[in-house]
Amino acid sequence: MTLGQKLRIRRESLNLTRIQVARACKVVQSTVINWETERHVPKLYPAEMKALCDLLKFSIEDLVV
Repeated sequence: MTLGQKLRIRRESLNLTRIQVARACKVVQSTVINWETERHVPKLYPAEMKALCDLLKFSIEDLVV
């Protein structure tokens, strides 16, 4: 499973919108769409990466494996 698939599936399973994820990570909604469609990988500062992991209930290891 790709990173984008993991993000989308987890976001949907938690009933979160892309806007909610974007706000937590301090990015725009189109950035989240790009992550989920594999156009880009998340390039976040540590605080924003932690926010993404906390929101989606992922560990950093979950994202890279």
